[in-house]
Order: sequence, then structure tokens, then C-alpha cells
Amino acid sequence: MKAIRTLLVTGFLLTHAVSVLAQAPASSFQTTGAQIVVPAFGEVRQANDQARLTLMVEEQDKDKAAAASRVNSKMKQGTEIVRRADPGASLQTRGYFTYAVYDEPVPQPRAGTQKRQLIGWRVGQYLEVTTTNLDALPKTVAAAQGVLAVQGLHFSLSPQATRKLDEQRIAAAWQDLSDRIHAIARAMGRNPADAVVELVDFEGTGAYGRSQDAAAPMAMRANMAKEADMVEEPSFEPGETTLQMRVVGKLRFR
Repeated sequence: MKAIRTLLVTGFLLTHAVSVLAQAPASSFQTTGAQIVVPAFGEVRQANDQARLTLMVEEQDKDKAAAASRVNSKMKQGTEIVRRADPGASLQTRGYFTYAVYDEPVPQPRAGTQKRQLIGWRVGQYLEVTTTNLDALPKTVAAAQGVLAVQGLHFSLSPQATRKLDEQRIAAAWQDLSDRIHAIARAMGRNPADAVVELVDFEGTGAYGRSQDAAAPMAMRANMAKEADMVEEPSFEPGETTLQMRVVGKLRFR
């Protein structure tokens, strides 16, 4: 009987101990002096205000000088058209190329492959136009396409617009970091005022942040068009660019 009573008392004590442990709060362990690394993100959006237009001309002729002369003449004419249509645009010529064009070899039975013959020369050149006059862009492109072909069109933010958004990006990133620190403190059962920020790493330049991809500009491609006197104006949608800033905070609880 005494043994049974002892077992009952022991069982009661064990059950009570388990109940007490189950009811103990998860934050009962000490967090004083704990160091925590907190990532945060800031994001702002802005309509694109800059376009980078790439125009090109390409000619092929048996006479290399004749092909080069036509390219030079058309590029000069196209450059003048763009300057008249958009006087504020920044122009840069690049990528002048000249290379030989050969015919396709005809296989000869038992005699190997016939040597390729030179049939002409291909000459070309590119013109890069950077402008913030997006309202006049369709008219500028249409005028230039009478002589040149559109090789590519990219919309992005101008350097001036990007600089203006820096303050907004920093403010958004800092606000997100502050919100996360408060949330972490509450989850740990601590007063947010006890958190001491020891390090702030903007753009994740240290070991805590991930690399940031460059903002990918919206790109549009157009097929090369034959030379024409009149070209209908195209339609463009510049879209917008999202700029992000990463910030990492290292904090310690007093």
C-alpha cells in the first residue's frame, strides 16, 4: 500500500512538472547581449524619361568603295535628320564595319570542296541616339527610318532622375529596417528601445548583403526596313523602372 502511494505521488509530481514546462513562455531564455543581423529593402518606382535609340545602315556591293560611299552618304543624311527632329538629343556614331562576302561552296565529287569566291563587300555603321524628348520620339524615329533602320530601342531613367530618387530609396529602406527591428523585438518579448543598432550596411556592400542586379531596362527590337520616302510614326510605351536599395542592420539587445 505504501508503495502504491509513493507511485501515485511521484506520478503527480511528474505530471505537474511537465505541465509547468509546457506553460513556460518561449522567450524565457536570456536575450541580453544578443546580436542580430536584419536585412531590409526599399523600393521606388518612376516612369522612364530617357530613350536610347540605335539606328544603322548596311550596304553590299562588289565594289567596296561604292558600298562604303553609300553607307557614308546615308549615315550623314540620317544624322542630319535626327538632329533636326530632336536638337537636344545626344548622338554617337559607332560600330563601323567592313567585311568580305563569299559565295557558298559547291561540293565537287572526288575533288573535294570548291574554293569559295569573293562576291562582294558588306559595309555598315551604327548611330546611337540618347534623348529625354519622348514626346517627339515617334516622329524622330519615323523620319530617320526613311534612310536608316532601327536596330534597337531601350527605355530607362536618366541620370538626373536616378539621383533624385536616391533619397526616396534610402528613406524606404530605412523605414523597412525600422519596422523589422520593432517586429523582432516584440517577437522576442523585448522592448524595441533596448535594441542598439551597431552597424548599418546600405546596398549590402559587406558580407551580409546579396548582390543587386542592375535595373533591367525595357527593350524593344524592330526589324530592318527597306529605304522609303515616308514612314508612318511608330507607337512607344516607355514604361517604368523599379529602383531598389538593400540595407542590412546589425543590432544588439541591451
